[in-house]
Amino acid sequence: MTSSWKDWALLIGFSAVILCLPILLEPIGANYPDLLQKIAIFGLFAIGFNILFGLTGYLSFGHAAFIGIGSYMAMWSYKLLTMNVLPAIIFSTAIAGLLAFAIGYVSLRRSGIYFSILTLAFAQMMYNLAYSVLTPLTNGETGLQTRAIRSDPNQSLLDGDIRVIDQAFGVEEIGVPTTNFFGMAMSGYTGFYFCAVILILGFFIAQRITHSNFGMMLKAIKSNQNRLNYTGINTRPYLITAFVISGMYAGLAGGLMTATDPIAGAERMQWTASGEVVLMTILGGVGTLVGPVLGAGLIKYAEQKVSSWNEGIIADFFSFLPDGLRDFMAEISSLFVGEGWHMTLGLMFMIIVIFLPGGLMEGFRRLSVLFRRPKNRETMKSATIPSTKPGESIAPRAAE
Repeated sequence: MTSSWKDWALLIGFSAVILCLPILLEPIGANYPDLLQKIAIFGLFAIGFNILFGLTGYLSFGHAAFIGIGSYMAMWSYKLLTMNVLPAIIFSTAIAGLLAFAIGYVSLRRSGIYFSILTLAFAQMMYNLAYSVLTPLTNGETGLQTRAIRSDPNQSLLDGDIRVIDQAFGVEEIGVPTTNFFGMAMSGYTGFYFCAVILILGFFIAQRITHSNFGMMLKAIKSNQNRLNYTGINTRPYLITAFVISGMYAGLAGGLMTATDPIAGAERMQWTASGEVVLMTILGGVGTLVGPVLGAGLIKYAEQKVSSWNEGIIADFFSFLPDGLRDFMAEISSLFVGEGWHMTLGLMFMIIVIFLPGGLMEGFRRLSVLFRRPKNRETMKSATIPSTKPGESIAPRAAE
């Protein structure tokens, strides 16, 4: 498996854009750390989901289970070991991979809508367990939070933490304990750049998988799995591997969520979180490398910005219209902002699916073809129709 110069150019360009997001998103007011962190984390989540859905065609509605288990494992790492994020993201990725293997081993016995329903059922089971049976580990509706190191050995772990590694190295806590990466606080732009570097690494791994022999086999499964089975190829190991890799990406994203915001709750395992990553992938472009990240950025920007708009902002936007028309437009538009921002998301999703079935990446491809077409026509015209003088035939000039 070798990488062409186009692959390296894509990786370098992607890395440059991600690292420069605080500058690039400043004109639209989206350069604050909280939003940038979410774009990086959910971009990683969508890249991993695309390895399964985009390459194999298997649509999972249960990936929220992996992002939830990743969050819980990271929080227990903070409570038991250290506030350093490195062990947390390692444990969250590994445990999510084990859970993905268990769920995938059962769910991948079926395909199509049956596979999707099975993954949704497993995710909802995990969600309900987190709220009920596993309350001693998840703290139910309250969720897990980091606490100061307990002074009373009889104190519950939900009320006080141990952090044996931090205590062994004499790490002093001042105020509320915060996550760090060998002393660097995982907040603000530092937290974003930490997530951005992991996003770039995740993009590189996904790129290598896509262009590897393993990736070609996954694409063949998507193209015609029955034909592969008839030729004697067992596709099940490839599907389970893709499912596990995708689950590990989701677990890593869950670990990064707690790294930037140290709290874990069962709401991250709801079916709506699984549906959100499906929307991100479809909006950006299923089967593409950059598309899922674009879709994640678009949805998270709409969630933060459109949901914060109110009728006053809308009225100011239509202030150039006559009073009656301005009030009418403001009243209609208010249905799509604030708490109704999901209406905007649904409308945007409908438009893209109807006119750009390949997502935003298809739109970019159409634009690139549109801009290159006039130049190509002039080149073809000059190459096929040589210039001649009046009364001179083309054949003698061609012979020359």
